Amino acid sequence: MKNFYKLIASGFGSGWLPIAPGTWGAAVAAVLVLPLMTVDKAVVSLILTVLITAFSLLCAKAVDVFADEWGEDPRHVVADEMVGMWLTLVGLPLTLVNIGVGFALFRFFDIAKPFGIRRMESIPGGWGVVLDDVLAGVYANILLQLLNLIITS
Repeated sequence: MKNFYKLIASGFGSGWLPIAPGTWGAAVAAVLVLPLMTVDKAVVSLILTVLITAFSLLCAKAVDVFADEWGEDPRHVVADEMVGMWLTLVGLPLTLVNIGVGFALFRFFDIAKPFGIRRMESIPGGWGVVLDDVLAGVYANILLQLLNLIITS
């Protein structure tokens, strides 16, 4: 079971890459949604909601289980970035433009940590690791929704 947690927490191994592991984790999440581009938006949102819930729970648990071995907020744990990237896309049409712009917006909010995102990191344990990316994904989603409204109006 520990190997399963490690696999999920590391974004299927992408978190072990030496440079910008969070960006790689978000990129893996973006690639994983590509096959869903032809699926109905409501079904995609349901699938993403299931993935977000499962990966949030698994990531928070993995951080807590491996705290002694990995430390408080290990760089190679990137399932939280995957969650944030998927949150960015909920309720939106899956197009290459939305995925690409969503990726850029999510990474901006995740790295800059404005509007209370940094405060989420002070929550103890695995949930502190996950919730800053959740909030970054929510902000990126709101901005991407607004951009879609402006462009389609």
